[in-house]
Amino acid sequence: MAVVAPLLALLSAVPALCRWLARPYYPLSALLAAAFLLVRKVPPVCRGLPSQREDGNPCDFDWREVEILMFLSAIVMMKNRRSITVEQHIGNIFMFSKVANAILFFRLDIRMGLLYLTLCIVFLMTCKPPLYMGPEYIKYFSDKTIDEELDRDKRVTWIVEFFANWSSECQSFAPIFADLSLKYNCSGLHFGKVDVGRYTDVSTRYKVSTSPLTKQLPTLILFQGGTETMRRPQIDKKGRAVSWTFSEVGGMCLRPSALGQDRAWQPLGGQGVPGGASAASWPQENVIREFNLNELYQKAKKQAKPREEELPGGQAPTGHPDGEAKKDK
Repeated sequence: MAVVAPLLALLSAVPALCRWLARPYYPLSALLAAAFLLVRKVPPVCRGLPSQREDGNPCDFDWREVEILMFLSAIVMMKNRRSITVEQHIGNIFMFSKVANAILFFRLDIRMGLLYLTLCIVFLMTCKPPLYMGPEYIKYFSDKTIDEELDRDKRVTWIVEFFANWSSECQSFAPIFADLSLKYNCSGLHFGKVDVGRYTDVSTRYKVSTSPLTKQLPTLILFQGGTETMRRPQIDKKGRAVSWTFSEVGGMCLRPSALGQDRAWQPLGGQGVPGGASAASWPQENVIREFNLNELYQKAKKQAKPREEELPGGQAPTGHPDGEAKKDK
């Protein structure tokens, strides 16, 4: 049984894996990441390549190339220690493999290096990582609607994610935030998102850096009574983000598949957890702890009871860019 269960789990993941690989971004990234290996090892191509090996074999790595590849492996292992999702692990492998490929190609022949660099630039400009398209209960703000919505009803608590589509950390966090919205959204506790990569004045107003080297993306801010009461990651006196990562804790958990939108449900423990719902198990749960979401949810439900009695239909989903609603795409 110990062998059968993992095999069944692997087989059940095959359709999601196929859908994942069908997206152009991943196979093309893998091809670019393995480009030097293919050029160096495929006989028809490697025959005319220069080599510093003592035996003169052009179809095998020389000692310097082995050193570069070993250094790449060490860097990837160090970076992946802090990675959370499968996408982050694979993204690190792709990114550092491309850097190593560029170095190896330039070392081999400057023309090959320039060609490889051009291909990488074209790839970055034309092929973007796939965005999360699963169910969520989130309102998307524009630069004109965020302040208006936060001030509309002071009794409503908002948790707003400030994100940028180009940020891999934001892409990895998207399904986690979506699961939190499905679990905790109620008439007194709402979830919102605003693209600070698109609305730069919002990033300035709320002091969220969008620099390519920033550690502030994504930023979660808790608004109560229309006023910011808490944010993660925090900002120190010098305006730098204080390191803050997601950690796994016990409790109810929904494991969102990194390969698709399939989910495996597991029973949860924990106090005040709404309606038998669940939370993303692996990287998500210190969001619940840091923001006291269970407590916020219970308070919001109690405060919202009079309004829910007036509006029997409950709250409508709230939504997509520029204020439209989105619950499930």
